[in-house]
Amino acid sequence: MKKIFALALSLSMSLSLAACGGGNNNNGGSAGSNGGGSSAGSSGGAPVSTPASSVTLKLGFSTNEEDPRALGAKQFKEEVEEKTGGAVIVELYPSGQLGGDADLINSIALDSGTVDIIITDASNFATYEPKMGISALPFQFADFDEAWAFMDSDVETEAEAGLIPQNMRVLAHYCNGFRCVTNSKGPVNSPDDMKGMLIRTPENPVIMATMTAMGANPQPLAFNELYQALNQGTYDAQENPIPVIYNNNLYEVQEYLSVTNHIYSGMCFTIAETSWNKLSADQQAIVEAAAKASADYDRQLNKQMTDDLVSSLEAAGMKINNPDLAPFAEATASVLTDNAATYGDLLDKLADWKAAR
Repeated sequence: MKKIFALALSLSMSLSLAACGGGNNNNGGSAGSNGGGSSAGSSGGAPVSTPASSVTLKLGFSTNEEDPRALGAKQFKEEVEEKTGGAVIVELYPSGQLGGDADLINSIALDSGTVDIIITDASNFATYEPKMGISALPFQFADFDEAWAFMDSDVETEAEAGLIPQNMRVLAHYCNGFRCVTNSKGPVNSPDDMKGMLIRTPENPVIMATMTAMGANPQPLAFNELYQALNQGTYDAQENPIPVIYNNNLYEVQEYLSVTNHIYSGMCFTIAETSWNKLSADQQAIVEAAAKASADYDRQLNKQMTDDLVSSLEAAGMKINNPDLAPFAEATASVLTDNAATYGDLLDKLADWKAAR
C-alpha cells in the first residue's frame, strides 16, 4: 500500500504522539477499492468489552485508510474506547461507504441516523451555512502554520456557530492540505492553461467559483467516484492536496501535477448535535479531547506527507511543475469581492486577523 503506513508510524514515533498501529479499523463492510477494511464490530488490539448501556458512534469520511484523516480517526477511536472503558464505541467507515462528502453532511443535517461523526472540508458546509466558505477563499494563507492558526481562530468559530442549529457541532480541525491541480492534458503554468478544462470539484461553492475564475469548467462529483471518472476520461482534471492525490492513486489516471496551492483545505471534525447529546458530560469531555488530539496528529501527518510525497509522485510518473502563483491569485481575486455580502464583516475580521499576526 505504497508503504504509507510505515511513513505514518515513523512520523508518529518522532512526534511522540499516541500510537495508531495495530489491528484493523472498525468498519462497516469492505473499505472500497483503495482500502483493506474489516467488518463492523472488529477493533484494533484486544476486543473492547461493551457495557450494556454503550453508545455507538459511526464515523464516516470519503478517502481511504491511508489518508491522514483515516489515521487520525483511528487514533480517535482507540482513545475514546479506552478512556470510556468501552462505554462509547467508534465505528470507522472510510472510502465513502456512508456516502460522499455532500451526502455525509446532508445525513447529519437531516438527522438520518446514517452517520454520527464526519470529517470533511470546512467549506463543504457552505451549502448549509455560506459563511463556512471563509477558510477556503483562494490564496489566503502562506503556509500550514498560518492556516492552522486561522482554523482555530475566533473568526472560524464565528462561522461555525451557524451550524449548531442545523445539528452540526465542530469539535476539532483536521488538515487536508493545500489544493493543487492535476490533469491529463498538459502542465498548468497560468490560468490560460485552464480555459475550458473540465475539472472535477466537490459540491463546494467556493472551490467551484475559484475554478471558474481560473477559466476552467467545474463539475461536482463524489470523491469515491473520481478515480473511475478520470480513468474513463469523463473529466480532464481534478484538484486536491498532494497527500490525497498520492494516497488515492490518482497519479495512475492523471499525468500532470501543477502545484498551484490555490486553496487551503481545512477540515471539520463534526458530530451530530443529537449524537452529542446522547453522551454524558464526562463522555463529551473525552470525545472532544480525543478529537483535538487526533487533529494534531492528522495535521503533522499531512504536513510531512505533503513534503515527502511530491518526489514519490514524480517517481510514479507524474510530470510536476511549480507555476508562478501571482497570475492565479490575481485571476481569483473576484471570488472575494463577488461574494463579499455572503461573509459580511467576517472578511474584515479575516483581514484584521492576518494583519495582527
